[in-house]
Amino acid sequence: MANHKSSIKRIRQTIVRAERNRFYRTRLKNIVKTVNTAVDAGNKEEATAAFKTANQQIHKFVSKGVLKKATAARKVSRLHRAVNAI
Repeated sequence: MANHKSSIKRIRQTIVRAERNRFYRTRLKNIVKTVNTAVDAGNKEEATAAFKTANQQIHKFVSKGVLKKATAARKVSRLHRAVNAI
């Protein structure tokens, strides 16, 4: 166990941040899966609607610091390409 007050606080902060990031990463996987299932089903309207929400959420995660800007751009680009391929 940590002995300094500052290190105890850092441990608390790390636990909170890890929990928050786990939530966002799980949410991200579910968002991407929703778009991919709509694309696999060949449903253009559903895929487009799912992509729109995915795009907004992914960029929101960038502002929260969960994803880097380039990672978000890559994910959005791949999803957009998949939706347009229908």
